This record gives sequence, C-alpha cells and structure tokens, in this order.
Amino acid sequence: MSAADKIKNAAEELAGKAKEAVGNVTNNDKLAAEGKADQTKANVKQTGEDVKDVFKN
Repeated sequence: MSAADKIKNAAEELAGKAKEAVGNVTNNDKLAAEGKADQTKANVKQTGEDVKDVFKN
C-alpha cells in the first residue's frame, strides 16, 4: 500500500468522524449516520489494502 493510500483512507475516516460529530451536536441523525458510514467505508478500504500488503510480502 502506498503512503498516499494510507493518508487518503485516514483523511476519509477523519472526515467521517467530523461529520458524525457535527450531526450529533446539531441533532441531525442523518448526518451522524453518514459520518459513521464514511468511517466504516474508510476502515474497509484500509483492511483491504492491509490484506494486499500481506500477500505482497
């Protein structure tokens, strides 16, 4: 996995956390759910890249 992919996935997860926090503060359940979904998507991508790295080595 390239460093750029790691940074991109981390940024996507951080954006999801921020979206979730804003949703929680503003009592916007839809925004909070979108934030959690973004975090999950970033974590799945990261896991997939980690699996690729294991098989490369």
